[in-house]
Amino acid sequence: MTGLILKLAPHERVLINGAVIENGDRRARIAIKTPHANILRIKDAIHPDAVNSPVARLCYICQMILTGDAPPDEGRRQIIFGIERLSQIFTDDDSKGLLSRAIENLNAREDYHALKSLKALLPREADLIALYRS
Repeated sequence: MTGLILKLAPHERVLINGAVIENGDRRARIAIKTPHANILRIKDAIHPDAVNSPVARLCYICQMILTGDAPPDEGRRQIIFGIERLSQIFTDDDSKGLLSRAIENLNAREDYHALKSLKALLPREADLIALYRS
């Protein structure tokens, strides 16, 4: 994750390599220079009870890698397998681009960026589920 810039709101919390860090009273901009640091914004964390769809499951596995609660190699393997299955459903160019970026990020061990790409699919997945149910 060389060059990752975190922009934090006042009192926003972030998990960096297992340590929860809370910002002070003002906005902050932090440059993460360590490659492959495990970073998760607490506000982006998915509660286990909210894992109710295929994309949310992949996001959760990615989150578990970032928190150190899942073996990275096995977690990445599961996510890539899930992405391959999702690529049969998300066929538009933008979604395919997000899935491709997620795989590239996982292969480069940039799990935070993979999570961001996958989270961008959550609203699209919700739309597809709503369409299917109607």
